Amino acid sequence: MSRVAKNPVRLPAGVEVALNGTELTVKGKKGVLSRSIPAGVPVRVEGGEVIVTADKSNQQLNALAGTTRANIANMVTGVSTGFETKLSLVGVGYRAQAKGDTLSLTLGFSHPVEYRAPAGIEIETPSQTDIIVRGCDRQQVGQVAANIRAYRPPEPYKGKGVRYSDEQIVRKEAKKK
Repeated sequence: MSRVAKNPVRLPAGVEVALNGTELTVKGKKGVLSRSIPAGVPVRVEGGEVIVTADKSNQQLNALAGTTRANIANMVTGVSTGFETKLSLVGVGYRAQAKGDTLSLTLGFSHPVEYRAPAGIEIETPSQTDIIVRGCDRQQVGQVAANIRAYRPPEPYKGKGVRYSDEQIVRKEAKKK
C-alpha cells in the first residue's frame, strides 16, 4: 500500500471539505479549491480527517492514491495558509514593478514585459529586484513563477536573469585564449 496514502489528511479549524460524487471541494479563509478524484481511488471524509484508501492489488491505483492524498493535503494547506514563491532579478537595470494584477518587468529587452496574473494569484514586489507570487493553489503559484522566470532564465556565465530566491546557479568559466 502507498505509504503516503496511509496517512489521513487532518483538517485545521476553519476548513470545510465537501465530497460530491467524484468532485472534492475544500473551502477555507484563503479561498475555495475543487478537484476531481480519479476513478478507483476511494476518498471519504470522517470527522476532522480526509481518508484516501489505496488498492494494494493494482500498482497504478496504489500510486494514484498517494498522489491524490498529496493533492488533497496541498489543497487543505492552500486554503488555510496559502503558498508563496519568491523570485529575484539579478542584472544591471533589471527591475520589477507590480501594478494591480499586472507585473511590469524591465529585463534588458527593448521594451518592458507586461505579465498579467491569473485570477487567484497575487503578485507583490517588496523591492525592485524581488517578486513574491502568492496564492492558494500550489500548482498555479508554481506555474506563474515558472512563466515569469521563463522571460529571462539565469544564464551560466554571469548569472544574470530571473531566478528563484533559493536557486543556485552553476557558473561556467569563460572561454580562454
